[in-house]
Amino acid sequence: MLKQRIITAVVLAPLAISAIFYLPLANFAALIMAIMAIGAWEWGPLMGFDKNNRRMAFVIATIALISLLWLKFPLEKLWHDHTILQTGAVYVLWLAIAWWLLSATLTFLYPRYSKFWSSHRSVRGVFGWLTLVPTWLAFMVIRSNEYQSDPYHGAQLIMFLFLMVWGADIGAYFVGKAIGKRKLMPNVSPGKTIEGYIGGVIFSCLLVSLAGYILGWNQQQYILVICVTVLITTISVLGDLNESMFKRQAGIKDSGTILPGHGGILDRIDSLTATAPVFALCYAVIGW
Repeated sequence: MLKQRIITAVVLAPLAISAIFYLPLANFAALIMAIMAIGAWEWGPLMGFDKNNRRMAFVIATIALISLLWLKFPLEKLWHDHTILQTGAVYVLWLAIAWWLLSATLTFLYPRYSKFWSSHRSVRGVFGWLTLVPTWLAFMVIRSNEYQSDPYHGAQLIMFLFLMVWGADIGAYFVGKAIGKRKLMPNVSPGKTIEGYIGGVIFSCLLVSLAGYILGWNQQQYILVICVTVLITTISVLGDLNESMFKRQAGIKDSGTILPGHGGILDRIDSLTATAPVFALCYAVIGW
């Protein structure tokens, strides 16, 4: 399993990085929309859909919602003077934050209060849209920042987000395997440990600090970005636990099989769906 994970990561990482840096903004938006569409397809079984036509209807509805956001917030006009994010986009990001606060509550209390949302497909469908649709907007907010003056600035910001999330994932995996004993949330994901979580946060902070050293950050930048890193890595765990909760309720191990060693697209982007809106909002509000 570990060998498959490494091979898949080695193949996908260069492709993902190339797309982030070199795809034109509109093409990048279309790519992220396609990824969210695959995520919507994989969300179908979490809603109890066992027929492809129902899953496809959910995919089409998800694409339609993202398309409406694209029309409402043209990519080149998301930012005013590179520093002020459109008010409507800010509201969508805050809506995503509200959803993840609710998700955290549902996850911490699971399996209590799960009867209502697990018995209503429409509610689980709304949960899916709140998970996937704002993620698309968050990536566009990050990628489009200062795009006209510096096409690579937003790409660098996305790489910082990936560095935080991937660092937390790698650190948690190896520390958890080595010394993990105390379960983080056994009712939701028995494999996750408190030691793994702490190891992930520390490893991610070390990676970000190394990047800051290379870029010549000052003390204020270090303090600000390390605080954001701790927040993002903690939320990344929530994204992972959230999907685990829905999969456990649906009796599913992996959301799909498209990525050998990783499962489905949702299994790979679950942390990003939680962290991207928070990262985008943090950058819009405080920058660094």
